[in-house]
Amino acid sequence: MGVRPERVQEALRQEISLIVQSEIKDPRIGFLTITKVELTRDLRYAKVYFSVLGEERERKNALHGLNSAKGYIKGLVADRLKLRFTPELDFRFDNTFEETSRIRKLIDKLHKGENDEQGNRGAEEK
Repeated sequence: MGVRPERVQEALRQEISLIVQSEIKDPRIGFLTITKVELTRDLRYAKVYFSVLGEERERKNALHGLNSAKGYIKGLVADRLKLRFTPELDFRFDNTFEETSRIRKLIDKLHKGENDEQGNRGAEEK
């Protein structure tokens, strides 16, 4: 992707974030962050990734709330960004934070195992 699609992605992310925070009054959405937007090359479709505090239930509620407001959000984006085509929005949960946390825990567990082994070897050598 070139410079323009990246600028459009960032503009979409910012605008959708503002809309969700200040103009959507759906209680299902709760505390939500738009983390990134990925556009297709033709700029017609946008995957909009979000994260939300809470468990699976809050994620599902937020997704339902966003999907319910999809047309409204798209209309506001069209008014504000003045693009030739306003992309179709596809909301998806961004599990990057959970994956990072899971990997960090695995790495910590491995390090702890190595340290325990080294401590046991040191005790055996004495």
